[in-house]
Amino acid sequence: MNTPDNVPVDVDADPPQPSVRHRRTTLTFDAFHEYHHRAWLRYARTQVGSRTGAEAVVEAACAQLLSHWNHVLEQESVPAYAWAVLKERIREWLDRHGRAPALAETAAFDAACRGRLLDELLDGTDGADGVDGADGFTSLENGLRLYAAIAELPERQHDIVVLRYVLGCPEEDVAEYLGCGTVAVRAQVRHAKRKLAARLGPRRNHRTGER
Repeated sequence: MNTPDNVPVDVDADPPQPSVRHRRTTLTFDAFHEYHHRAWLRYARTQVGSRTGAEAVVEAACAQLLSHWNHVLEQESVPAYAWAVLKERIREWLDRHGRAPALAETAAFDAACRGRLLDELLDGTDGADGVDGADGFTSLENGLRLYAAIAELPERQHDIVVLRYVLGCPEEDVAEYLGCGTVAVRAQVRHAKRKLAARLGPRRNHRTGER
């Protein structure tokens, strides 16, 4: 575009700066993203099976959240709303690639660094339906059975168990993601333990193979 000769052009002028509101919005999202990104990425990987796929899913979820961030901030629970967005992006990715959630494979691959957390999950299982609980689980030679059983839990219990015990997220963060209190998280863990115990069967003596 031509500039009239009598209008000076300030070649050193700074480009337009974003508004204060825009800067505050971005900073708020950046803080949210920094706190939750690692847990989101690790959870997404348990579902899609690869880091590349997980990064694509999380990037899509974050782009959606940022584009409507003011609306997101109006929600009763920002972490719970954002978690729902992430879950929807994961479902879309799985559908698009014709895949089932990959928890059993990815969690079993990484199990060595999470044994303590899984022991905590399985410790104290109450032996409902004649199942002894923790000893029976820790005696399993193939951890795939355990992760496959976790994958078959109802969605809410599945997310709680994966976040809390497979990924090691703090109980308070798990409660925020699921939009509930920590008491409800503990109650869901108890229900999940019973289902896992019933699914995996009674304790077997590790040395003799006897029940």
